[in-house]
Amino acid sequence: MAIDKSVLKKRIAVASQRIPADIVIKNGRIIDVFNLEVIEGDIATADGYIAGIGQFEGKKVIDANNRYVCPSFIDGHVHIESSMVTPAEFAKAVLPHGVTTIITDPHEIANVAGKDGIQFMLDDSENLPMDIQVMLPSCVPATPFENNGAQLNAADLTAFFDHKQVLGLAEVMDYPSVLNSDNAMIDKLIATSKYSSLVDGHAAGLHSDALNVYASAGIGTDHEANSASEALDRLRRGLYVLIREGSAAKDLTSIVPLVNHKNARRFLFCTDDKHLDDLLEEGSIDHNVRLSIKQGLDPLLAIQMASLNAAECYGLKNKGAIAPGYAADFLLLDDLASVSIHAVYKFGKLTGKDGKYVGKTLSFIKPPSRLTNTVNVPTLREEDLNIPIDGKKAHIIGVSPNSLVTNKLVENVTVEDDTFIPSVEHDQLKLAVVERHSGTGNIGLGIVKGFGIKEGAIASTVAHDSHNLVIAGTNDTDMITAIHAIKNMQGGLAVVKDNQVIAALPLNIAGLISDKDSDEVNNLLHQLNASLLDIGCSQTFNPFLTLSFLTLPVIPELKLTDAGLFDVGTFKHIPVDFFRSNTEKNAE
Repeated sequence: MAIDKSVLKKRIAVASQRIPADIVIKNGRIIDVFNLEVIEGDIATADGYIAGIGQFEGKKVIDANNRYVCPSFIDGHVHIESSMVTPAEFAKAVLPHGVTTIITDPHEIANVAGKDGIQFMLDDSENLPMDIQVMLPSCVPATPFENNGAQLNAADLTAFFDHKQVLGLAEVMDYPSVLNSDNAMIDKLIATSKYSSLVDGHAAGLHSDALNVYASAGIGTDHEANSASEALDRLRRGLYVLIREGSAAKDLTSIVPLVNHKNARRFLFCTDDKHLDDLLEEGSIDHNVRLSIKQGLDPLLAIQMASLNAAECYGLKNKGAIAPGYAADFLLLDDLASVSIHAVYKFGKLTGKDGKYVGKTLSFIKPPSRLTNTVNVPTLREEDLNIPIDGKKAHIIGVSPNSLVTNKLVENVTVEDDTFIPSVEHDQLKLAVVERHSGTGNIGLGIVKGFGIKEGAIASTVAHDSHNLVIAGTNDTDMITAIHAIKNMQGGLAVVKDNQVIAALPLNIAGLISDKDSDEVNNLLHQLNASLLDIGCSQTFNPFLTLSFLTLPVIPELKLTDAGLFDVGTFKHIPVDFFRSNTEKNAE
């Protein structure tokens, strides 16, 4: 971005001490992320940028009181929609946690509402006390094996590349399309290359030969490594590794032991998908930094990964460090061991203090009607959820706590009249995915193990990445009640027990985002969590977030879409009668 002539002259004048700085930070211990050391000196700013380190006078003085002055944090990959609040409310939630810049991929809302969804996120992200940089969705739909609400081709994406917040192409999830040089995917990669060299990867479960394919196609990052060996494979092929610690996927403790002073510059942090209550209570990238330090990582190295590394990975040349020419985005830390954040400054302005947002009043824009009427499902009967079983065994999706990866199981199941009966005793629940965008009547049916639900059902329109309506339950009556509740809310989360909705969170923007403020959404999330206890759901992982990823057919091993059970290993549907459309039923 070009700098104004008068602004540049002022910055030079402040740096040369010919005029006083706008702000001077004194008595601080400065974290130098270039040399991984702590230095001393005044920090002078001009028009929201650092002009110098040394001895300065200023119009305003911030006394750091011997606290550490640390570059603010950058989230290298996050889906704002997973917080279930608007970008404005998201900013209020994470700024007190030291995150002043994020790299976001709006592919959740794009899979529901296409270009309208992307535009809404861009519009609501403007004029916030946070930098929201956007990577354009590469996979809408994520795969050709399910039905979503929109399709985006290369021409659709090209229209957004001139936007000041757009950096490049977001996670390429459809590996087979890259491998087979599918024209639609190749067109997106070529279109991106005309504007940017930044392309994110999504290499879940891929072996080293597949990484060769990704890297040769110009893909430069991956956030799907969940072990040190997988991370090392990515490093050896020149990829940046984004260490993820979100609400569902928690990969940090497995990967951080690999980080050392030889390879650390190729690592950065991300949250990917994190619910609002977890962001408010646990934190964002600050949590990643704290957890890394607890795992034995040098605090200065962890801070470098959370700031400078992320900035350099995404070409943000004036972010990520306390140095002249860099944005005055900084934190005052009480100590390094706990990364206790006393204050957060964005362009030299105080935005967070003692865990609270203290910046300007924020509001979100009104979404277009295209985004507020997105749950289109027919009236369903209990028999629509029948799963025919030929014999006594069936494929079962096995939940892996705090992981997006599932297990492909084959077990004996309870059968009556050649139909599956859920078993609380064996923790075998019924799972359904109902197409909700076009009213096709498609219903994918399957069996899931690992939720521990003793009674009732849970349902959600947050179902990655096509975001159809997903329901898991112990009986058909409660599952049907949950479906109708979601339809009446036009999207959201619901918990049902004894044919009654006992807790719900309406998400009336694309079935993904609430139009309420973060405090109200957080209260409703706490009510949902309490209701999950009431139906006996497992407390070792986030049930709703786990439910939302059981529908993502690009992460191993077994998933469920509105078109049926999907084997990610073979990239094919399992040929069993777990899926019946309205057309087929009418033909009968």
